Amino acid sequence: MTVYLAWTAEEPEALDGPWQEARAIAPGLFLFESSETLSVVYHALKWSLPDEAALIVSPVDSTPKSRGMAPGTTTWLRERTDPAGVRS
Repeated sequence: MTVYLAWTAEEPEALDGPWQEARAIAPGLFLFESSETLSVVYHALKWSLPDEAALIVSPVDSTPKSRGMAPGTTTWLRERTDPAGVRS
C-alpha cells in the first residue's frame, strides 16, 4: 500500500477512486492510501476536478513534518509510513 499526497487548486467533485482511504487534511490538500500506481491515482483525481484545475500528486514514503492539518493526520501518516525515512 502506498500513501499519496495531493494538492488541488479546486475541490474534487467526489473522493471516489482507486484508493482504500482518502483524507482531506487542509483546504485543497489530501492523503490517499492506495495499492495503485501514481499514474492511476493521479488520473482518477484529475478526472474528478474541473477542467484545467491545478494538481500535483506525490508518493509519501516517510512521515513528513507538518502542522495545522486536520486532527489525526500525523497519527494516520505514522501508521502508514516510515518515521523519519527509516527503512527496516
